[in-house]
Amino acid sequence: MNQQFDLQHRYYIAAFPQTDFLIIEKEGVRIGRLYIDLSADIWHIIDVGLLPEWRNRGIGLEMLNEIKAAAITRESLGIILHVDKANGRAQKLYQASGFEVIDATETHTRMQWLSRQVLPKTVDGRSGVN
Repeated sequence: MNQQFDLQHRYYIAAFPQTDFLIIEKEGVRIGRLYIDLSADIWHIIDVGLLPEWRNRGIGLEMLNEIKAAAITRESLGIILHVDKANGRAQKLYQASGFEVIDATETHTRMQWLSRQVLPKTVDGRSGVN
């Protein structure tokens, strides 16, 4: 398991050099990890995972709400992520947290949450943010 983590960690850091790697803790116990890129106007959750014994306790929803609150505070336009189509629980969690499907491939669904309403393009082709 450690070798798999090491390979995946090196890949994420190489493929997404702006990525922050965070350990998720609850009551002083390490329960998961988060890779998130905060460098663009729309943040990108690259990977998130909780240890199996910590799933289905509302922690994922709590974490997403904290990330969304930080996005609003730091004036990010929103958050995007990709989720494996086979991971129905994660998709339901993201939808419950306000994420919407914006694209899909054979294997993954791309979802986004907007921190504020993005207005449609104006007549002159510019878009606005409300």
